[in-house]
Amino acid sequence: MADVTESTLFVYQGRDSAGKVVKGRVHAQSQSSAIAAVRALGLTPLSVKDNDSLGLNKDLDIKLFERGPNLKDLAITSKQMSVMIASGVPLLRTLEIVGEQTQNKTLAKAFADVHREVGQGSSFSAAMERRPKVFPMLMANLVRVGEAGGFLDEALESIAKNFDVELRLQQKVKGAMAYPVVVLCVAIVSVVAMLLFVVPTFENLFAGFGSELPLPTQILVGASRSAANWRPLLIVLVVGVWIWYSRNKDEERVRKAVDTFKVKVPVFGQLFRKVAIARFSRNLAIMLGAGVPIIQAIPLVSRVSNNWVVERALAEAEASVRLGRPFAQPLAQHDVFPPMVTQMVAIGEDSGALDTMLESIAEFYDREVETAADQLTSMIEPLLIVFVGGIIGSMVVALYLPIFTMVTAIQGSS
Repeated sequence: MADVTESTLFVYQGRDSAGKVVKGRVHAQSQSSAIAAVRALGLTPLSVKDNDSLGLNKDLDIKLFERGPNLKDLAITSKQMSVMIASGVPLLRTLEIVGEQTQNKTLAKAFADVHREVGQGSSFSAAMERRPKVFPMLMANLVRVGEAGGFLDEALESIAKNFDVELRLQQKVKGAMAYPVVVLCVAIVSVVAMLLFVVPTFENLFAGFGSELPLPTQILVGASRSAANWRPLLIVLVVGVWIWYSRNKDEERVRKAVDTFKVKVPVFGQLFRKVAIARFSRNLAIMLGAGVPIIQAIPLVSRVSNNWVVERALAEAEASVRLGRPFAQPLAQHDVFPPMVTQMVAIGEDSGALDTMLESIAEFYDREVETAADQLTSMIEPLLIVFVGGIIGSMVVALYLPIFTMVTAIQGSS
């Protein structure tokens, strides 16, 4: 931006030493002077804009459209850092290179901030923990363990492998869910279109018959009238439910209801349970294998389990361990953990190889998730075809039934 001859108001966003984003305004002769003024306040400039050009500046950051890092982004960067650190590249240089190479703007910005803080004397893990929306808690804690033990490259390699496996499981589950969801959406759209547009056309035709319509046709016509009358209310209701859920999905009562339903729902419940067990076993095995005490590892794994049922079971297990009792005993009281899992955990405790046993459980359930996802897709496909075909076919028969009845009556009278 060109310098100006008089004082101009600039709007800035800066990050303080605690990692908090601070917003404000400064008067300066130019943008470079404004940046210097922000730095003089003890802040790291994130954005400095001319107040008069806001709304017209094409370079204005629109965070609404910025995508946060996904598992693939984190897996790639973790692998890159592991390789570079193992090759002897200094951490600061590693952070700089990874930040420049990543294509995700949010992650690149986070690595730039982490690079700056590490250069000022902060630990790598502490800088990551200040950005929980970018770096998962499990990742930050494993980095801390790797820093303390002098095996940061191995810790990052373990993180990369964990994210790779988690990504593969997510893709399997999404693939299994995609087909039925798409088919059901198509079925709903088809039924609504017939009720709103096709049935009214036939209703006008039926009005000229002068005879009572068959019961199935009466039901279909009544449903069509109701759909037309209740359409605005249904739209408002669906949008309202979606907004309410998006705002309250993180509340405990909502998570309890949704996650309990997920692990108990027919057909899909078994898949969700296996994913939860695989994630719990793998994350806890990684933490224990890295040397994290079980009393510290349990709450960390609980927070990243992404399932209220598992969190509740782990909370009871944590209390049991604090009292000197077995870890496996509270898990056996929850249906989400099959007897095989709790027995293998108990054997691992007794033998002193709990991390190895948990890793075996995770590998077993990783394969189970892949098998269950494939079986689910092959099983659901014919059922959905029959279901959708039955609904659409019933509606078509109900529409043509009066015509068949009238033709039969005419032929009988002749």
